[in-house]
Amino acid sequence: MIDIKLLRSNPEMVKENLRRRFEDTGIVDEILEYDMLWRRTLKDIESLRHLRNQKSLEIGKLVKKEKDVGPLKEEMRNINTKIKTLEVDMENYKNMRDTLLMRLPNMLMEDTPICEGEENSPVLRTWGVAKVLGEMVESFKKHAPGMKYNVITQRATSHVDILEKYDLADISRAAKVAGARFYYLKNQLVLLELSLLRFALDKMVKKGYVPVSPPLMLRHTAMEGVTDFSAFEEMIYKIEGEDLYMIATAEHPLVAMYMNEILDERDLPIKYVGVSPCFRKEAGAHGKDTKGIFRVHNFYKVEQVIFSKPEDSPKFMEELIDNAEDIMRALKLPYRVINICSGELGAVAAKKYDIEVWMPAQQKFREVVSCSNCLEYQARRLKIRYRKGNELQYVHTLNSTALATTRTMVGIIENYQEEDGIRIPEALVPYTGFDFISFS
Repeated sequence: MIDIKLLRSNPEMVKENLRRRFEDTGIVDEILEYDMLWRRTLKDIESLRHLRNQKSLEIGKLVKKEKDVGPLKEEMRNINTKIKTLEVDMENYKNMRDTLLMRLPNMLMEDTPICEGEENSPVLRTWGVAKVLGEMVESFKKHAPGMKYNVITQRATSHVDILEKYDLADISRAAKVAGARFYYLKNQLVLLELSLLRFALDKMVKKGYVPVSPPLMLRHTAMEGVTDFSAFEEMIYKIEGEDLYMIATAEHPLVAMYMNEILDERDLPIKYVGVSPCFRKEAGAHGKDTKGIFRVHNFYKVEQVIFSKPEDSPKFMEELIDNAEDIMRALKLPYRVINICSGELGAVAAKKYDIEVWMPAQQKFREVVSCSNCLEYQARRLKIRYRKGNELQYVHTLNSTALATTRTMVGIIENYQEEDGIRIPEALVPYTGFDFISFS
C-alpha cells in the first residue's frame, strides 16, 4: 500500500507511476477526494466535540445555581446526533479512501523497464544457450555430456505426449474425478517430484535460509495484506462458510507471519525458505496450456522470502534471483532471465525478474521462476515494522520461487529426453536413486 502522505504531498508522482504502468490516473483524484472529505468531517466532529464540552461545563454551572438546563440539554442532544451522523459519514469516507488505496499499485523501482507486453521485457542474460528465439543455440551436450539427443537444436517430443504414454501420469482420470488441470503423478515421476523438493530445500538451507512448512490457508485480512486481492481473487480458492482461503504460494503465509508485529533491527534480514502445495484457479488462463502439467490447479513449490531493511532490499533481490539461477544451473536446464516490463507487473511488485527455461518441444522459453521486490507495500498493509533507534520503519519484503515442481519436471522431461527414455539430471541422482526413466 502507498503511504497516503505521499499522495497528499506529491500526487503527480503517483500519477506518473500509474502512467509508467499504463494505468488510469483517475484513482489518485478519487482517493484524494475521499481523503479530503474524511479530514474535513473529522475537523467538524472535533469542533462539535469541543462545543459539546463547553455546553457540558455550562450545564454544570447552571445545575450548581439550580437554574433551568432544559434548553442546553436539548442543544447537547442535537450536537450528539450531528456527531453520530458525521461519524458514520467519516467512517464511510475512510473506507472508500482505503479501499481505493489498497488498489493503488506499488511505486516502481528506477530500473524497472517502462514498456508493455511480455515479449518486450528485456533479456538480462542467458545460460546454456548462445542466442535466443529462433537463432542458433549452443549444444546442450556441453552441459550434459553423454546425451544421445541434442534437444536444444532439434524439436523434442512434448511432455504431454510422454506422460500418459509411458505411465508417468494420468491426466484423463484426474479430469474425471477433479476436472481439468489436475493430474495423478505415477511411478518414477512421483520420486522425481519429491527429489526436486528436497534438492531445492537443501540448496537453500545451506545458504542460510530457515526452512518453514506454512499453513495452507489464510484469513482474508492476511491474504489481502500480501496480495492485490481485487485482481488476485480470481486465482484463489475460497473455503465456503469460513474466513479462509487456500494459499497460492508459500510467499503469502510467510510474509503474513509477522502481521501487526514490530521486529528488532538486529534480527534483519530474516530469510525463509518455504515448502508447500500451491492452489490456483487459473481462471484467467482459459485456453492456455490446457494439456499436461505445466499450468495446473495444484502443485508443489519451494519459495524464498526475505524481510530486510529498506536500504538492503535491492541487493537481496539479486541474491534471490541468483539462488534460483543456481538451482537451474545445477539441474543444467538452459534458461534466460527477464526484467519484466512495467505494464506486465502486478500491483504488489515494484520490480520483477522471471527465469524462463527453454522448452524444446514448444521451441520457446517458458516461465518457471518469478522474483519480486515489493518494497514496503506488503509491510504497510500488514503493519510489519522494525525499530530503528527511537523510530519505527516498515520493512521491505522480497520473494522468489526457488523451484516449482511441475514446471521444472516439464523442463527436465523435454530437455533430458533421449530416444529410449529421460535422463535424470546428475545433481538429482543422489535424491532419486536412479539416473534414467526408461520408455521400454
